[in-house]
Amino acid sequence: MRQAVTPAGVERRFIQFNPSGIAPLVQNYVFEAQAAEALQLGSATREENVVRSTDQPLVAVVTGGSRGAGKGIALALAAAGATVYVTGRSQQEGDADLPGTIWATAAEIDKAGGNGIAVPCDHRYDSQVSTVFERVSREQGRLDILVNNATFLHDELTVRAGFWQKSPDLVNILDVGLRSAYMASWHAAPLMVKQRSGLIAFTSSFGASCYMHGPAYGAQKAGVDKFAKDMAVDLRPHNVAAVSIWMGMLKTERSMRSLARSPDQYADFAERAETPAFTGRIIHALYRDPRLMDKTGRVLIGAEIAREYGIQDHEGRQPPSYREMLGGPVQAHPAIVD
Repeated sequence: MRQAVTPAGVERRFIQFNPSGIAPLVQNYVFEAQAAEALQLGSATREENVVRSTDQPLVAVVTGGSRGAGKGIALALAAAGATVYVTGRSQQEGDADLPGTIWATAAEIDKAGGNGIAVPCDHRYDSQVSTVFERVSREQGRLDILVNNATFLHDELTVRAGFWQKSPDLVNILDVGLRSAYMASWHAAPLMVKQRSGLIAFTSSFGASCYMHGPAYGAQKAGVDKFAKDMAVDLRPHNVAAVSIWMGMLKTERSMRSLARSPDQYADFAERAETPAFTGRIIHALYRDPRLMDKTGRVLIGAEIAREYGIQDHEGRQPPSYREMLGGPVQAHPAIVD
């Protein structure tokens, strides 16, 4: 059994299964209720509750930053003076049916007070993802924040129909959206482990729990939530955190286009939706929190964590949580099976 890093006074045992997966080789894992609760909340040791240096600007990678949530998150980090590597496929206007390019985002990052670096990357291809992080390592020597946001969104995603009545290409969200997030994290982790600090954040939604846009979308969101939970187990001994953040309705280029087409239908949306930068402010606050490791491995509702940190959206708005309407995240069980 490998050694566990746990809160002081908490004994944590691991289970190893034989290759047949039938009988555990080690069965005597028993948690006291208090210990299990502490582990589920992700409590950290004193050594892990550290104040991260503010002597130098943050270095961040935001995937899928040509537009939408990724662009907003990148600009929020830029407002904090970060150097932000923004990845995406859109290099010229017209590459997508919505406005936005990685170069335009990088320019806006500069104007917002950060240092924007556009890196063309099709996250379907591991070689291109590898190139992104090789460049970050070569130019910066470190990485503080990775935001896994790149996601394939099919035009038929929100069409009201059975999954078999829509294009099978919707399942590509499990490639760019799920697998791509794993690969980006795989490349980012060694940089963060080496420096003994860092935050890997996944953008997710209530669709991880309730029915939303069909099974492929739901599987991708549930998948990145699980990535955050399990990567946190591996990264905790190295003082690196992983979280997944459920965003609410977002004012993106895509949704605002729908609003312009059907203003009456989306009137309530305009009043309640979050700006993409809102999640970026949350991620920055999480990273700067000296008790970040208390939250590692958790799935967080953005609107709720924003209230905890005193973060407001544009013009002082406080976006609502949809927990009562759509359900809340299920946190990880404290058992660990090697």
